[in-house]
Order: sequence, then structure tokens, then C-alpha cells
Amino acid sequence: MKKPLSPTRNLAKGTRRRPTDAEGVLWQKLRDRQLGGVKFRRQHPVGPYIVDFYCPERSLVVEVDDGQHTKNQEPDERRTKELEKLGYHVLRYWNHEVLNLTDAVLGKILQEIEIPHPCPLPSRARVKKNPGIGIGSSSRMPSFLGWRMPAEWELHEATWLGWPHNASDWPGKLAAIHWVYAEIVRKLADGEKVRILVNSKVHEDRAKRFLRRARTNLGKVEFFRIPTNRGWTRDFGPIFVKQDPPNSETAIARFRFNGWARYPDWKKDNQVPVRVSKRLNCKLLPIPFQGREVVLEGGCIDVNGTGTLLTTDECLLDAHIQVRNPGISRDDYEMIFGQSFGATNVVWLNKGIAGDDTHGHVDDICRFVDQHTVVLCQERNIHDENYRSLAENRERLDSARLEDGAKIEIIPLPMPSPLWFDGRRLPASYANFYIANAAVLVPTFNDPHDRLALGILSDLFRDRPVVGIHAVDLVWGFGTIHCLTQQQPSLRPR
Repeated sequence: MKKPLSPTRNLAKGTRRRPTDAEGVLWQKLRDRQLGGVKFRRQHPVGPYIVDFYCPERSLVVEVDDGQHTKNQEPDERRTKELEKLGYHVLRYWNHEVLNLTDAVLGKILQEIEIPHPCPLPSRARVKKNPGIGIGSSSRMPSFLGWRMPAEWELHEATWLGWPHNASDWPGKLAAIHWVYAEIVRKLADGEKVRILVNSKVHEDRAKRFLRRARTNLGKVEFFRIPTNRGWTRDFGPIFVKQDPPNSETAIARFRFNGWARYPDWKKDNQVPVRVSKRLNCKLLPIPFQGREVVLEGGCIDVNGTGTLLTTDECLLDAHIQVRNPGISRDDYEMIFGQSFGATNVVWLNKGIAGDDTHGHVDDICRFVDQHTVVLCQERNIHDENYRSLAENRERLDSARLEDGAKIEIIPLPMPSPLWFDGRRLPASYANFYIANAAVLVPTFNDPHDRLALGILSDLFRDRPVVGIHAVDLVWGFGTIHCLTQQQPSLRPR
């Protein structure tokens, strides 16, 4: 039995109120229609308001007015204009229009989402079209204030890393890890700036010694003396978003980091986005939800840059293990992703892989390689503990759709044989690659599947070389190349 909607929940300028009979009629009609993967949400937060109906795939808002909660049209028109400024289409109807001309109202709504219907009716409020948004469109989907998270293959200004220093991340192996970092930085510097977080001048000098011996182009390396607890920059580092022309600008989406809700040493890491924004003189965009900060790690999401975001139930919705945001629901996350990343379509996979101490990060199992295509880890050994969960992720992807309603092209990516260290399974995965300007850096594990994985990714990335990075020592820290890096998008087109 579904819970009744609360009539009193406040959200900025909007409140959730009791639905009218007209809304109930329209909701039933929308639920009965086959909408080709497009879905509506009822009494849903959009920007600063609670709206009657919201279609995230088309950024369409439908409002039904009863004529009683407002004395005139002015508040409604002002509300419509504010939503349009945020990039949403708005259709607004009176109760009697919905009750007496139900099919015609439905026809207009279906026309807006480009599903054929014979009875269109003009909306009472003007509808402001955003050119290019709709089925088959490659345009940028609107988000709160127009920000979006670019795809990783889009042009970078820089890549961020935190130079290693915490021996507890790699017990007994820290000396070898410096050389792995040096090789990663050397490859990155061929195509972009590399911005490295260090704790002190001594730490910086140590990093420079390794980089010089690896023959890295230090002219492309910049050091930022910003203290960290650990080196997993993907998860605590600045998550950059951008606005496209004519208002080209980058900013940092300010999410909170809490050590994956597992480790106690995270307070320095949590301050990194704030300190980076000050050093770069870059906007810091707070992402609050119901008056509190939202915890989010960069490794638990992946985007195609045009409206679709991947994540997992295990990481964000588990109510008992490593709980990041108690009380935040699936719908709440989708609203947050829409407003902060421009993601109008969220694909929820089930679980991550065995050995992952983050409890379900998506960047170990499934990654976008272009706007329409993902690689998905596949385990062929039916006795392996990853077999069933990865098979279920495949089933979910088969039924999922992109923001334009198209099916997702799925390319299987093999799993390496299980890697163990000191009695513990490690989260070895070829999906933890990083797409840099000048190369795709892929973790390798001295495994027969290394060659197959590199070949698959080479076929998918024809515009830059695919380079293997030895990661057997690196993965002892429960992460590899993607976990260590965070991209900063360029304002220039590729």
C-alpha cells in the first residue's frame, strides 16, 4: 500500500498539498498510457517548487489549478516564468479543463513529449520551448541554473590527483605506489595539465623527485598545498560542472565527503573542494537537501554528458551498511542529480563487485564510453561471487533507456581472475579506467584477460590511444586509476 502524500511538506517556495479530483483523473490517464519509457512523477520537487506532474525525460512540468488557492493568475504566471528560466517546459490547466476535456488535455501533454495523439488543446499558459530538447536530440539537457556534468571524454583543462602519503592505504607497498603515480602523471601530462594535491613542501619535493626520474613533463604539472587524509581524489575531490555557451563557466558542485561512511579519517578530504574553489577563484555550488548537506562520492556516478547518469542501489539506497544520506530516497536522489548535474534520466544498477570497500561504486562495474554506449563488467565463471550481481546489472541495463528514449548499447568487458592479498579479495576491474585528453589509462593485473580488455577499449576509443597501467600493487588500496583521478572540464570544445 502506497503512503498518502503529505499535504504540508515545505520546500522553498512550494508546498505539497492534497491532490484534486482533476489531478487524480489526469494521473490515472498518464499511468494507463504506454509512454515509450517516458514517465511522469506526481507532486514532485522541481527547482524551488513542488509541481503537480513532472516528466524528467522531457523536462516537462504540468500544473492543474483549482482556482481556489489563488485569487488571480499572477502567482501562477510568476511561478511559470521562474520554472521556464530554469529550463523547464510548463503546461498549466484549470480543473474544469482537465475534467471536461480530459482527452484533449492528455493529447497536448503527449504532443509535448512527442507521443502521437489526435486531440491537442492549447495550454492556458504559454509554453516556452527549448530548441532541440526531445526525442533524438543531442542537445544539453537543462539543470538547475543551467549546470551539467560533462562526460569524461569531453575536453579537460586538467586532471586532479592527490599524491600518496597514507601508508595505511597500501600497507607495505607505499614505495611502489609512488612509481605507479609517476607513470600515471607522465601519461596525463601528454595532453593536459595535472594538478596534484600535496600536504607540504616536503611532500611536493618528494613527488617531484619521482616525476623527474620518470621523465614527466613538469611544465604541465601544478602543485596545490592542500592537506588530505588519503589519495582517492575521485571521491573527495572537486566535482566540476559547467555551463555551455553563451554562458560558458565552470563551477564545483559542493557535496560532502564522510570517508565512505566507513573510515574515521576524512575531515581534511571533506574540505578539499572548498579550498580548490578558493585557489581557482571558481564558484562553489552548495547542494543542500531539506537543510542538510548531501554526501556523494565521484566514484558512485558516471554520466554521458547529455542527461543520463549511472549509479547503484547498493551504494546510495542501502539502509543498513555504509549509509551516506539517511532518509534520502530514490526519487530524492534523482531530483538532486537533475539539479546538480543536469541528469534528467537516472539508471539504477544493483550492486558493485566483491572486495569494494566503498559498497557499490559504479565505476568498478559500468562506464559510459560514448553518449549511447556503456561497457559492463561480465563474469563468466558461474561459481564466482560476482557472477549473479553482474548478471542482474545486465538485466537492468537491457530494460533501461537513455534520456532520449533510446536503448543503451552494452559492450561486455571481462573481469580479471580474482586477486587476493593477505587473505582478502581485491576489487580488480578493468572498468576503473580513466579517459584523459591524450589517452585512456586502463588498470592491468598480470592476467590473461588484460589483453582482451585493452582490445575492447581500443576498438571503442578510436580518437586516443588505450594504455595499460600495471595496477596489482595499486589495487591493494581497494581502488585503481579512476579512483585516483578527477577531471576538470575545459570551456573550449574539443
